[in-house]
Amino acid sequence: MSIFQSLDITASALTAQRLRMDVISSNMANVDTTHARLVNGQWEPYRRKFVVMEPRQEGFSTYLQAAMNSRSSVGNGVKVTKIMEDQTPFKLVYDPSHPDADPNGYVRLPNVDPLKEMVDLMSATRSYEANVTVFNATKGMLMKALEIGK
Repeated sequence: MSIFQSLDITASALTAQRLRMDVISSNMANVDTTHARLVNGQWEPYRRKFVVMEPRQEGFSTYLQAAMNSRSSVGNGVKVTKIMEDQTPFKLVYDPSHPDADPNGYVRLPNVDPLKEMVDLMSATRSYEANVTVFNATKGMLMKALEIGK
């Protein structure tokens, strides 16, 4: 394990959580968007998006070290593998005066729940703050180690 590996691991988490916050912000901004994309000749509302993360693997050397030292397994951080669309059905609201209403008077609204988005945003923010604390603690330990030689 290199001296900077913990900083690299924490930096990967900071990047992933920042992207997660960006996606949540996009969801909140489009909570009322009824014309997001054209599907089969018909406009479809905005679909909620979410971030999928997985442990980051660094190639052959990671697997070799894990095989040689099976007692401890140090992680390599996290990476975002994809941004997926939530496939839950759209909300139907009866509003015959809406320009996007169907012949029965129903409007399809995005499947974004502002309450759920706020909870996800709080979770992402707390994770980001925790990783900033880890980063600063590691940086402080490295600075103290450099002062030993004075």
